[in-house]
Amino acid sequence: MDNVILKVENIKKSYGRHKVLKGAGFSCSAGQCIGIVGVNGSGKSTLLSVIAGIQKADEGSVTAYGVDLQKNKSYVSRCIGYVPQENPLIEDLSVRDNLKLWYCDSPCDLNTELESGFLKNLGINEYQKKTVKKLSGGMKKRVSIAIAVHNKPGILLLDEPGAALDLIAKKTIRDYLKWYISTGGTVIIVTHDEEELDMCDTIYLVSDGILKEADKSLRGEELLKSSMM
Repeated sequence: MDNVILKVENIKKSYGRHKVLKGAGFSCSAGQCIGIVGVNGSGKSTLLSVIAGIQKADEGSVTAYGVDLQKNKSYVSRCIGYVPQENPLIEDLSVRDNLKLWYCDSPCDLNTELESGFLKNLGINEYQKKTVKKLSGGMKKRVSIAIAVHNKPGILLLDEPGAALDLIAKKTIRDYLKWYISTGGTVIIVTHDEEELDMCDTIYLVSDGILKEADKSLRGEELLKSSMM
């Protein structure tokens, strides 16, 4: 693969005696979208959190732009943005105040991004004064993405970004991700949403603690059952 920017090798992770990941690995290049699917509890979210530096792997390595991220923790936030399933926002603050907490040391100017940049692309400028607890799920997810990209990372990890969102919110997020990829950004997305999977260049199925490349044409139960073949 040309221009590999992220290489995940032989990641192993256990919780007590339960081996969640038994040697998961893949690599990707700039401008690619990688989809990761699997049944609940298969280790998808664990893998993303290891790549993001939230959890430490028992074995294996994660290398981005030639840098070993497990040995250079400070480099992770410079090159990777992470959008977890759970809401990372402070509910009693306004959207703008949440953003200020992250953009105070960002290379991006918050006002500029809200007026004409990627925060406007996400539609956040329209509700920046609202208190987070008054937002819909789709609005909160957009703000979570805005926080994840505050340092202009080249790699964006998303864990089920469209889960429980309405069609308009899902489309807004997909459109942003397509734009992000078109600028050379790399997306790694845990999803079972068919339209999100349609964006992916490669789809991996987490099965028995390892990643197996799946047939891109398969969807739903057929995709999950393909690990048994």
